[in-house]
Amino acid sequence: MPFRGRSVMDEREEFCRLALRPGANVRALCRGWGISPDRAYVWIGRFEAAGREGLADRSRRPLTSPQRSASELEDQVLAVRAEHPTWGGRKIRRVLNDEGVSPPPAASTITEILRRHGQLDGPRAGQARDYIRFEHARPNELWQMDFKGHFALARGRCHPLTVLDDHSRYAMAVQACADEQSATVKDRLTKVFERYGLPLRILCDNGSPWGAAGGDVRHTRLTVWLLDLDIGVGHGRAHHPQTQGKDERFHRTLKEDVLDRAELPDLAAAQGAFDAWRAIYNTRRPHEALGMDFPASRYVPSSRTMPAVIQPAEYETGAHVRKVQQGGWFSFKGRMHRWSRAFIGKAIALRPTDTDGVFDVCYRRHRLSQVDLREAMSQP
Repeated sequence: MPFRGRSVMDEREEFCRLALRPGANVRALCRGWGISPDRAYVWIGRFEAAGREGLADRSRRPLTSPQRSASELEDQVLAVRAEHPTWGGRKIRRVLNDEGVSPPPAASTITEILRRHGQLDGPRAGQARDYIRFEHARPNELWQMDFKGHFALARGRCHPLTVLDDHSRYAMAVQACADEQSATVKDRLTKVFERYGLPLRILCDNGSPWGAAGGDVRHTRLTVWLLDLDIGVGHGRAHHPQTQGKDERFHRTLKEDVLDRAELPDLAAAQGAFDAWRAIYNTRRPHEALGMDFPASRYVPSSRTMPAVIQPAEYETGAHVRKVQQGGWFSFKGRMHRWSRAFIGKAIALRPTDTDGVFDVCYRRHRLSQVDLREAMSQP
């Protein structure tokens, strides 16, 4: 089993990398991670001085290595490949460079070493590949969230919940869940928000628990909770998984690196494997879409913290405020309008637009739909 669980070293390394990012709020991080500032600054100092090794017993790995013979170099390449069986020439070259091999062999040379030793299948270099992806300009502008398809364990089934930052590809969570219920997701997301802060928006698909597969209902109790936290909620186009392409690609990597290789008898073993792999993915696995940098090199936690108490919605003077009644109905301008049941008991606001008879339907700061008094209201 290649992944044995997230270690104390992994926890300390992730914390230090986040704390050393420009603009990081170390004391806010300490609160999210449940550690004292004094201890945190000890770890940060040791990490700056000696990297990951400084977080353990202060042993020092040499920063440079003498020139290797061809045989020794091949052994190094194969050793990295053995530890990470899905990594190719570019990623292995980055690792060798970080370990002090100077100069590191070309990625094409490493690829040929892997081929000679039967470690690599598939087409040779030169095949056109599409690396162009839209990404948001800063961390925490958009997170992508989804369930990886559930799979059987020796005892029960596992539903992996993944949360990924769009800008940096940083994985905030890979959670081994027993189901895909709203309560389960809310519990796991609460822990993520306490540690990493709140994003501006989250992109989900149209399935449960954040929507209906047919797309007629765009909000559930779970997404209303996200709106209460001032997090915008978006849904991908139905039957177009490429809308969440980064998370889909992340799922493929998770399958190749963990699900196809690890023995996972139960949820605890699955979570241990996910935690160990997430640490590697965020802090050690070079990412081609990031120019062979690590996701941790581009991520910093959000400055928007998880509130202790969610305050009721308040609206400006002049807004038409209505409470959503049983069945999801509300009254406006002498008519009854159908709305989402997820908002039952919540106060919504209707704001006039530049078009006579057309009103924006809003919940807190979020515009969700419109009421057109000349036509039937569009569904939320």
